Amino acid sequence: MDKDNNLGINVCALFDGSSCGQVALERAGIKVNNYFASEVDPWAEKITLKNYPNTVCVGDVNFVSGIHLPDIDLILAGSPCQGFSFAGKQLAFDDPRSALFFEFLRVLDECRRYNPNVKFLLENVRMKQEYQDIISDYLGVQPVAINSSLVSAQNRYRLYWCNWDITEPEDKGILLKDVLVEGFGDSVGDQGTTVRRTNIDKSACLLARDYKGFGNQAMTGVRTCELREYKDESDCHHVGTALDIKGNESIKRVYSDTGKSPALTTMQGGHREPKVLVARMVGRRINPDTGKRDDYNTDITPKQRLEPRKDEKSGCLTTVEKDNLVVEKGTYRPLLPIEMERLQTLPDNYTDGVSNTQRKKMLGNGWTVDVIVHILKQGGLDA
Repeated sequence: MDKDNNLGINVCALFDGSSCGQVALERAGIKVNNYFASEVDPWAEKITLKNYPNTVCVGDVNFVSGIHLPDIDLILAGSPCQGFSFAGKQLAFDDPRSALFFEFLRVLDECRRYNPNVKFLLENVRMKQEYQDIISDYLGVQPVAINSSLVSAQNRYRLYWCNWDITEPEDKGILLKDVLVEGFGDSVGDQGTTVRRTNIDKSACLLARDYKGFGNQAMTGVRTCELREYKDESDCHHVGTALDIKGNESIKRVYSDTGKSPALTTMQGGHREPKVLVARMVGRRINPDTGKRDDYNTDITPKQRLEPRKDEKSGCLTTVEKDNLVVEKGTYRPLLPIEMERLQTLPDNYTDGVSNTQRKKMLGNGWTVDVIVHILKQGGLDA
């Protein structure tokens, strides 16, 4: 059928989730005429319609027919990864979820009957080379591996197959500290100290534990962890182990805001959110060899510090805010949904409107939007 190019392109998005693809198209400046979204998760669909009410929801991919759609210019797909992921059983195409890749192929072939030049973008996790080769053979193109850490504070490697040439984006140098909600744990570095504002209505020197219910309410949810020496082993600065969580070691890891977050997952089962050390740089001139104050050593660069007391007392209250703090070693908190949205370079509160459990799930399933923006801009789709 004829199409007026002035109206924009027609897009078919399979496994659309919460429609990160629409955010990317909008951010890339690509005008869309119709956006057909195939998704079975009702909560993700609810978020899609909240943000993009004109979306045409077409339901289960098994029942989507490219023959009955208008001429499609672009197919977006992030087929389920469970069968390919190194974190799973690697059943590959024997996993019925990952076998849905063949539904993507079917829809692509059907769309090609009316538009042989239809463009496609398929995303999936890193996988065994043999599985990657099978997908590449079907599509006739090789994937490009891109780490989301180049455009966000998340260490998230993904493979992207598309039928136009793409390059990696430039590194924006974004760290975890750049996405944290301001005031929710003033965390800097690997020092492992939680800062709590004292209750200045009380004049006596109070016990540190007395401040847990006062002051900055954003500190709610802070928990204890055992600190570990960070070794420069990856972009994710693993600096602690949660003490209040049972289960696999990987879900206990606490990270410094000086590095990247690990890749978001669907976070089902409890305590799967990335965890950040709640800290603030403390002290004056600190000797790196002894770890103690060395105020008269002019070879050491001075740092503004708060010094933790070991007697559980507060320091003397002053009119200087930085002095009116109590320090408690070794604490962390899970990332907030809004911070996870920032890891995926989504707008703040994009997934608001459903439970936090559902928000985390769809964010873990979603795309890092700015990676998709970078890819789409190279596809000539805005011509």
